[in-house]
Amino acid sequence: MFSLTVRDHMMIAHSFNSEVFGPAQKTHGATYVVDVTFERKELDKDDLIIDIGLASDVLKQVLSEFNMKNLDDIEDFRGHNTTTEFMAKKVFDRMSAVIHAGKLGETAKAICALKVTLAESHIAWASYHAEI
Repeated sequence: MFSLTVRDHMMIAHSFNSEVFGPAQKTHGATYVVDVTFERKELDKDDLIIDIGLASDVLKQVLSEFNMKNLDDIEDFRGHNTTTEFMAKKVFDRMSAVIHAGKLGETAKAICALKVTLAESHIAWASYHAEI
C-alpha cells in the first residue's frame, strides 16, 4: 500500500458539555496540526498517489469551514462535544466527499483509504482512518 500525507492547520474555539472535561467545559482555543494521508494500492500512470499541490489546496479549503471559528456556533455540531476525535472524523468525511465528487482529479479515484490526524500538541493527537 502506498501513502502520501499533506499537512495544514486550523485554529478553533469551542467548549465541552460534561464534567469529565473539567476546566475545558469553558470556551477555550486550540490550534490543530492536520495531517491527511491518502492510500492506494498502486501508483498512477505518473507514479503518483495524488497531486500534492491539489491535495494541499483542497485540504485548506476543507479546513476553512472550521478555521478561526467557534465550533459551538456550527449548527451541524450542536449536541456534540467537538473533541479532537470528533473533529478528525468530520475532516475525514469532508475529504472523502471531495474525493467522491471528483475535486481531486481522476487519479484520486484509486484512493482506497484515508487517515486524518489532528494533533493538539506534541504529546496528544487523535486520528480517524477508514477505507473509502
